Amino acid sequence: MTTPVTFDVPQAHARLHDVTVIDVRTPGEYAGGHLPGALNIPLDRIRQALPDLRQAAARRGLLLVCASGARSENACRILAEQGVTAATLAGGTTAWAAEGLDLRRPAACSPRAGWSMERQVRFTAGTLVLLGLVLGLLLHPAFQLLAAGVAAGLVLSALTDTCGMAVLLARLPHNRPRPADLAATLAALRRG
Repeated sequence: MTTPVTFDVPQAHARLHDVTVIDVRTPGEYAGGHLPGALNIPLDRIRQALPDLRQAAARRGLLLVCASGARSENACRILAEQGVTAATLAGGTTAWAAEGLDLRRPAACSPRAGWSMERQVRFTAGTLVLLGLVLGLLLHPAFQLLAAGVAAGLVLSALTDTCGMAVLLARLPHNRPRPADLAATLAALRRG
């Protein structure tokens, strides 16, 4: 399998006018700030949106974006398996913002409206480790296995460049798209 085409921030910025930008993060992350004109189709809904993405790719290029580039690269691979070519933004919205470029937010959302998936994972992992250590000291040493389990999960996550905790957190209600949101996004994608 080929490696997806990758744009750095200057390349993506220069091509914004001739690509359709698809943000594959959760709706909460998207609301926290996204590239201008980006449409939100979360990674777990990419296959469902495949017919519309195929048509959009035929009209103009697709640029897939996430927070760091890992999820958008995964989405590019999923699309490539179905014969759809797409590019990914190296470093994602984090790199975009680091270059001093603006991220758009829906009018009803403040910058604190949603936590990025990375922040949610760090908070959850830290809370579980702390809980395991405190309960291990106060109640029973076996609770320290909770902290050890989280640490092992973080090591596995780093080695495989995947994150099981992010997969679980993405299923929480505040991270899941509502069907109407995806339908509206696909309608906007069809209008091109």
